[in-house]
Amino acid sequence: MKMEKIFGIVPASSGPYIFILIISLILICVIALFIFIGYSSRHVSFGVSDEGLRIRGGLYGRFIPRGDVVAEEVKVINLNIDSEYKPKRRTNGAGLPGYAEGWFKLKNDEKALMFVTERSSVVYIPTKKDYSVLLSVREAEEFADLIKNWE
Repeated sequence: MKMEKIFGIVPASSGPYIFILIISLILICVIALFIFIGYSSRHVSFGVSDEGLRIRGGLYGRFIPRGDVVAEEVKVINLNIDSEYKPKRRTNGAGLPGYAEGWFKLKNDEKALMFVTERSSVVYIPTKKDYSVLLSVREAEEFADLIKNWE
């Protein structure tokens, strides 16, 4: 009977553990980001006041002063029909099935900040800055009229 002598491997440094930890943290952050985007697709809100338009929630929420909005050009559009306002490409944002949030380039080459879930009824809000805002709002006509009638 032959004897087999067994030798163990020299233990690795902590490098593999650090690598696994870093990859795990990155994956956890990406998963958390997708969960937040999914949550915000149902919980973003839009407020209109005498001071301006406030977009609450989401990664791209902000305040747009009333003076920056071109109120007389605000309108309700249907992205399924009004093809010049359809997003051509996403420049910085989330483009998921049924939800677009962030910065997009439109087919008419306009830069737009979008919070769109329902494409058939979108409020188009041009600004005096270098972008427009496209919002899916429950009462789209009422929302657009409120901005158009700012005094």
